[in-house]
Amino acid sequence: MFVVLCKSLLPRNVESGGTIVRRSFIITTTILALAASTSARADDLKVALIYGKTGPLEAYAKQTETGLQMGFEYATKGTMTLDGRKIVVITKDDQGKPDLSKAALAEAYQDDKADIAIGTTSSAAALAILPVAEENKKILIVEPAVADQITGEKWNRYIFRTARNSSQDAISNAVAIGKQGVTVATLAQDYAFGRDGVAAFKEALAKTGATLAAEEYAPTSTTDFTAVGQRLFDALKDKPGRKIIWVIWAGAGNPLAKLQDMDPKRYGIELSTGGNILPALAAYKGLPGMEGATYYFYDIPKNPVNDWLVAEHQKRFNAPPDFFTAGGFAAAMSVVAAVTKAKSTDTEKLITAMEGLEFDTPKGKMVFRKEDHQALQSMYHFKVKVDPNVAWAVLEPVRELKIEDMDVPVKNKR
Repeated sequence: MFVVLCKSLLPRNVESGGTIVRRSFIITTTILALAASTSARADDLKVALIYGKTGPLEAYAKQTETGLQMGFEYATKGTMTLDGRKIVVITKDDQGKPDLSKAALAEAYQDDKADIAIGTTSSAAALAILPVAEENKKILIVEPAVADQITGEKWNRYIFRTARNSSQDAISNAVAIGKQGVTVATLAQDYAFGRDGVAAFKEALAKTGATLAAEEYAPTSTTDFTAVGQRLFDALKDKPGRKIIWVIWAGAGNPLAKLQDMDPKRYGIELSTGGNILPALAAYKGLPGMEGATYYFYDIPKNPVNDWLVAEHQKRFNAPPDFFTAGGFAAAMSVVAAVTKAKSTDTEKLITAMEGLEFDTPKGKMVFRKEDHQALQSMYHFKVKVDPNVAWAVLEPVRELKIEDMDVPVKNKR
C-alpha cells in the first residue's frame, strides 16, 4: 500500500529511471517524517478539561483551568512531562449546558483520544456526562461539581472526584453551626446542587442536636429574595435559642446580602453559609463574626504545596489563589499520582491504582475512597473577620475538620 501511495504521487509523464527513483525517495522520506511527527503527537498524555468557560459559572471554570495548569507544573517540577510523555491539556467549553457537555466529552474521548478527562463546572452538566465516561470506558475526574448524585446513585466505576461533594459541605457546616438548642432554616437553589446539599445538611444536622424548621428553594436566576426571606423569618422568629438561616448558593444572585438588607437581626436571626470565591467573599464583609465551613481559603492550609501555590499565584496574577484554583490543582495532582502509580494510562490499570490512592494537594492529603471514588479531604470551620485593607472578608480558621472528623456516607449502590 505504501509503494502504491508513492507511485500515485508521481507525475504520469515521468519516464522510468533515476528521476523516478529520486522522486520516490523524496516522497518516501517525507511520508516517513510525517509519520514520525504523528507518532510523537500520539505519545502525548492528553488530558481533556470540560468546563463552563462561558455562562453563569465562568469564574469557577477559569479558576479550575488555572489551578490545573499550575498543578501539573508543580507535580512535574516544571517539565510538564510524565513518564516521558508531554502533558497536553485539551479544553472544551460546555457553557454549563448538559447536552453540550455530553458532546464535548464524547469528542474528547473519541476524536481527541484523551487519556483522562476532568470536569465539569455545573452539577447538572456533570450528571449528564457520567454515562459518556462509562460508554467510552475512560476515566472522568469530576472537578468542581459537587452534587451527591455524582458519586451516589448516578455513579459508575469510571468516575472519580477530587471536588468535595454536597455531603462534605453539609456535614462540615452542620458541625460548625449545629448544636443542641439551635434552630436552622435553609435557602438553596432549586436544582441538584442545592437539593442534594440540603438533603445532606439535614441528615448531618440531625446528629448535632439542632432542629431544622424550614426549607426554601429558589430558581438559580432569582434576584428578589423578599418573599422567600419573609417565609424564612416567619419560620424562625418565634423559636427560642439561637436561630440561623443557612444558605447554599452558587453563581449570581447574592442572597446573603439581600437577606441581610431585610434586617434578620430584629428577630435575633443570624445568617450562615459555606465558603466561596474571593469576589463573593466581599459580600461577607457585611457579616462579621458569621460562622460556617469552607472547602478552601488560601491562608488556612499550612503545607508546602499550598505555600508554593499561594506564592506563585501571587507572583503571576497579583492575587492569591481562589476556591476553585485549589480544586483544579488537586485534580492535576491526582492525575500525576495515578499515572505514576499505574505506570500506564490504561483505564483498568488506572482504576486499580486510583482506588484508595493518597495524593497531596494544596489542602493536604486527599484519598480516593474505594467504594465510590470520592476524594476524602479536610474542610475548615471559619469565622468571618473584616480587615479594611483586604477587599474580601477574611475567613479565620476555627478548626480543621479532618477526614476522620466527618462521617461522609457512601451513597452509591456498588
